Amino acid sequence: MPKAFPEEFRRDVVAVARKGEAPLTTIAKDFGVSPAALHRWLKKADDEDHPKTRAAKEESAELREAKKRIKLLEQEAEVMRRAVAYLSRDVNPK
Repeated sequence: MPKAFPEEFRRDVVAVARKGEAPLTTIAKDFGVSPAALHRWLKKADDEDHPKTRAAKEESAELREAKKRIKLLEQEAEVMRRAVAYLSRDVNPK
């Protein structure tokens, strides 16, 4: 289990990483944390600093899911229209 770092330490590491003076892997190594942990801390800090961005991402994900669902329903409706047209040609020949 990874060791827990104090919140103040995390804030300090994130502040150093945001300066952009060194690659994130180097910063993580210097502070004795994994690069993945540093990425998580940066993402969490960004979400806390910009809550509207997080909400926009959630809405964007919901919108993508809704568009997928709409496309699927449109395809199903097209199949049904074709099935009705195919079956009705035998019932009412011209």
